[in-house]
Amino acid sequence: MKVTTKDSQILKSVSPDVLQAHLQATGWHETGRIYNDAGAIWRLKKDAATEYEILLPLQHDLGDYAERINDILKTLSVVENRDSFDILSEFITNYPNFTVQGVVMQIATPRSDKLSGEVTLLCSVFDKLQEIKTNLADHDYILAIKAYQERLPIRCTGDLVKEDNHFILKNTRVFANQ
Repeated sequence: MKVTTKDSQILKSVSPDVLQAHLQATGWHETGRIYNDAGAIWRLKKDAATEYEILLPLQHDLGDYAERINDILKTLSVVENRDSFDILSEFITNYPNFTVQGVVMQIATPRSDKLSGEVTLLCSVFDKLQEIKTNLADHDYILAIKAYQERLPIRCTGDLVKEDNHFILKNTRVFANQ
C-alpha cells in the first residue's frame, strides 16, 4: 500500500492500543521502549532463522506516525500472509468525516413518532464490501427509501465507527442519490 494524503489520514486514525492488542493476540512480544516511551519495539520469532521486528508508535502526534503504521501493515502482511487493506480494516475503530458510496440493502420500519429509522448500506470500506448501519431522518430517510426501491447508488458522509466488528456511520450528513 502506497501512502497518499488520503491514506495518511486513514493510517493516523489507527489507535496504538488496537495495534498493541493485535500484536499480543498473535504472539508478538514487547522487548523495549524508545525515545521516552514514544515507541515500543515488538518482536516475533517465527522459526529458528526468521525474526520480525515492529516499531509501534505510542503517540499520535509524532510527525511520522502514518509512515510507521504503514510499515507495521507491510510487516504484518508478510507475517500473516494477508493483504494490508484487510489487516487495516480490522484496526479502524473510528474514522471521522468518511464518505461512502454504495447501495441501500435494508430499511427498518420507520419510528412511529417521526419519519426516521435505521438503514443498512452495502459499501466498499478499505477495498472490502461491508455492511454499514446508519440512522436517517426526514428527507434523507425518504431518499434512502427511493434508493432502495429503485436500486439507485447512494453517497453519504459521516463518522465511521467500528463496534463489535460492525461498521456504523454516525452523524450522517450529505446523503444523496447518485
